[in-house]
Amino acid sequence: MGIQGMELCAVAVVILLFIAVLKQFGILEPISVEDGGDAELELSSIRHQPEGLEQLLAQTKFTKKELQSLYRGFKNECPSGLVDEETFKLIYSQFFPQGDASTYAHFLFDAFDADRNGALCFQDFVVGLSILLRGTVHQKLKWAFNLYDINKDGYITKEEMLEIMKSIYDMMGHCTHPTLRDSAPAEHVELFFQKMDRNGDGVVTFEEFLETCQKDKDIMSSMQIFENVI
Repeated sequence: MGIQGMELCAVAVVILLFIAVLKQFGILEPISVEDGGDAELELSSIRHQPEGLEQLLAQTKFTKKELQSLYRGFKNECPSGLVDEETFKLIYSQFFPQGDASTYAHFLFDAFDADRNGALCFQDFVVGLSILLRGTVHQKLKWAFNLYDINKDGYITKEEMLEIMKSIYDMMGHCTHPTLRDSAPAEHVELFFQKMDRNGDGVVTFEEFLETCQKDKDIMSSMQIFENVI
């Protein structure tokens, strides 16, 4: 894959590894046809919390049985109901022993921590997973844009994109062939902006990001590859 497709690769890595993290936590388990009453009672018992079943059915594209199965795995592995950033980094780093995944995991954690409280709850997991697996193209691209927009001000700057790219290269470590030059992250950022910054004002808006991605056949086809994972 050429460097022009690396932003797509980065999004793919995010999605695949987030799914892997969920499996590591035991949150993604096969959904049994026998799932039913007990799980429903368990999930119904937290209706006073944001993760109520009816609310999650409205917020996600998961079925009732899927939410019940996801909740059972989450409850077993995260009895406190929360996953903090350090735990998330620890699990994530297991997939990249040859590199340093801590910074990239931090950015990924922030992308899922919708209420910015420093911890991921069941609602954060399933809402984010629903977008990545079953959201519209617009929703998936909005999520990817939000990942790159580190300070969440509605713009991607070169400085933000450079931080993201450096974190990706740090995460990959020495497994890339041929070995990347130290200047590779900055070079990628310049190519990214040449492609995305359509009015040349030095920042990328979501509208520019969306328009460019929608005209890229590879990106559009990639939006479908993560469906039916669960």
